[in-house]
Amino acid sequence: MTDFLDNKDTLPTSPASADASVPAGVSAASSSLLDLAVPPARPAAVAGAALEPGWLAVESLDLEAQGVARREDGKVVFIDGALPGEIVRANVHRKKNNWEQGQLTDIRRESPLRVRPGCQHFGLHAGACGGCKMQHLHASAQVAVKQRALEDNLWHLGKVRPDTLLRPIEGPAWHYRYRARLSVRYVQKKGTTLIGFHERKSRYVADMEICPVLPKPVSDMLMPLRGLIDSMDARLTCPQIEVACGDAAGTTRLGVIALVLRHLEPLSEADRDRLRAFAAAHPGVQWWLQPKGPDTVHLLDEAVPDLAYELPEFGITMPFRPTDFTQVNPHINRVLVSRALRLLDVKPEERVIDWFCGLGNFTLPLATQAREVLGIEGSETLVARARHNAAGNRQAAQRPWGQADFVARNLFEMTPEMLVADGYADRWLVDPPREGAFALVKALADLHQQPELRTGGWTPPKRIVYVSCNPATLARDAGLLVHQGGYRCSFAGAVNMFPHTAHVESIAVFDLAD
Repeated sequence: MTDFLDNKDTLPTSPASADASVPAGVSAASSSLLDLAVPPARPAAVAGAALEPGWLAVESLDLEAQGVARREDGKVVFIDGALPGEIVRANVHRKKNNWEQGQLTDIRRESPLRVRPGCQHFGLHAGACGGCKMQHLHASAQVAVKQRALEDNLWHLGKVRPDTLLRPIEGPAWHYRYRARLSVRYVQKKGTTLIGFHERKSRYVADMEICPVLPKPVSDMLMPLRGLIDSMDARLTCPQIEVACGDAAGTTRLGVIALVLRHLEPLSEADRDRLRAFAAAHPGVQWWLQPKGPDTVHLLDEAVPDLAYELPEFGITMPFRPTDFTQVNPHINRVLVSRALRLLDVKPEERVIDWFCGLGNFTLPLATQAREVLGIEGSETLVARARHNAAGNRQAAQRPWGQADFVARNLFEMTPEMLVADGYADRWLVDPPREGAFALVKALADLHQQPELRTGGWTPPKRIVYVSCNPATLARDAGLLVHQGGYRCSFAGAVNMFPHTAHVESIAVFDLAD
């Protein structure tokens, strides 16, 4: 995996290049993939030429991995399974006034980016798994699609163009998913248990034997897990197994596989013994039980290794519970934390605020660089764990640590007065959920437009690094920061946290323009 942050890997945008088919910051190899994956207009071979009845020219790909084509009258057709540049036929199953939706049936001309899916359960066939959407598209082209989605959202929703586009962060395309929520259903007609993701566009559980996006030991465990549930007295009342993987102590190798069994009725002692036998037969497995809500999750047996992940660049070990929020992809997370901190460019004498800090994924590494860091999070439980993690890492630290404090607060109800009360910070790190950070950036924009509200010598942060899991809310917040908050967008780039899915993660940098 590469963190493409060096100057040679970024290019400044310009008015001439901003609307071009190849965005600035994409390498020559990636550019050609981007042209093929997201062409700006109809394929040259068919532009201006009539197609035979029933055939459609696919122009682009949406974020649900549907090919986008247009009929002669301009009506848009979304086609499951089709790729840009292809000429296809589709079975239309949904019609509206301005658009139709269908499924690929035939291909006359195939895209050079079409590849054989890496999983036997992926596809358009009945019973296909719905966990992935893009396995039929070359992995690098998937990244190009996400980069374009980020740029399009920033411009069309926020009217923002970054000064420099960062090359995307990308890593392993397979066996990356360290967190998953697997549905469990004992199917009496089949006399067996199904464990996995839901079928495409269905509430039914896919009949999965393997899952190549899960770590290989977890994928190899799917069929034995089915056998385990089949054997249990409670097989009809266990609807879910949540998977959370952790690193082996002191390494970044997979070492712990926490399985959280949701059970609607108390487990018999015989079932508990079956779970223990399964764990004994599968190295690294530890069972957690969830009889009711997430706050009831507890270990089946206490004497097991800690569930934790490592950030070795900063000497950080981050213990967590299997139901805590952590990034799905630890390989990308390590690079993302490193890039975010390099972009933030913290000086030893500075104070930083980490908004939506969670367990301290960014806060603790920041404490190794800044004089003081304040982590603010909405969940009291996560704040308590962040404090615990900070204390443990400070005690074990072999490098200087700044002061690290944590506060619980509803960040969706921020006001300018609350922002001023938190005190001046030289830099901010913002990592919100999908809803974004509207209240926070709105309060910051209000302080820019109403300087009389800045009491006690408060001044806005010089730089903000914003990590986003939703390009639409990032674009909305970026528009506020740039057009009302006094900032410019200096950098932005995609982060391929979820290969083969439509999920777009990204990172953006905002510098105070005044």
